[in-house]
Amino acid sequence: MAILGIDIGGSGVKGAPVDTTKGELLQERVRVPTPQPSDVSSVVEAVAGVAAQFDGYDRVGITFPGVCVDGVTRTAANVDKSWIDAPAAKVFGDRLGKPVTVLNDADAAGVAEVAFGAGRDQHGLVVMLTFGTGIGSALFLDGKLIPNTEFGHLELDGKDAEVRASDRAREEGDLSWEKWASHVQKYLRHVEALLSPRLFIVGGGVSRKSDRFFPLIDIRTPMVPATLLNNAGIIGAAVSAADPSKAGVV
Repeated sequence: MAILGIDIGGSGVKGAPVDTTKGELLQERVRVPTPQPSDVSSVVEAVAGVAAQFDGYDRVGITFPGVCVDGVTRTAANVDKSWIDAPAAKVFGDRLGKPVTVLNDADAAGVAEVAFGAGRDQHGLVVMLTFGTGIGSALFLDGKLIPNTEFGHLELDGKDAEVRASDRAREEGDLSWEKWASHVQKYLRHVEALLSPRLFIVGGGVSRKSDRFFPLIDIRTPMVPATLLNNAGIIGAAVSAADPSKAGVV
């Protein structure tokens, strides 16, 4: 069964069909800019435009930058507020004419990493954190997703952690790697104190530069960079559509 994975981000919508047994893209991915304003109808059409570049798929998995519960988007980070409480799975499904599974973007990336990447065969509590425009999080217990954790909004120095420790905070603040790593370390120690995980998987675009900041971070928990990089969301979306229980949907 062919599955199409689509990853909605604050700046782009990208997708490709996925081999969900190997965790590999079957064709080169297609990317279009996220429309502005990123309201429901505009994003649905952008997703439909990506999907139209492929054929032969039976189901669609779609990531969303916000909390997703039973196919409904409860929050909207970096997209238009019209998405709050939108019946996303239904509106995407009606437009695409296929069964659709919708899940949080960081959860999707985590699903991919646990199935095929840095979290494969890891037992106990594993936390994936994506450092980008914000901080996304995905929590797994013995490989099973506990969805919609939103640990990027934990308080750090009186503010949301992602205001201090996201990659956008590094870039906009023109922070040195040393200064930014000190913020990330403080954040990771806070998550450690709350959860005592066995492993941190660090994703997001900055994970490509892990050699620049990993050596600057001193924490007790082992920490590894994500391995699937920009394809993780697409792969995780497709895997979740193939088996919705992986997205926390029974």
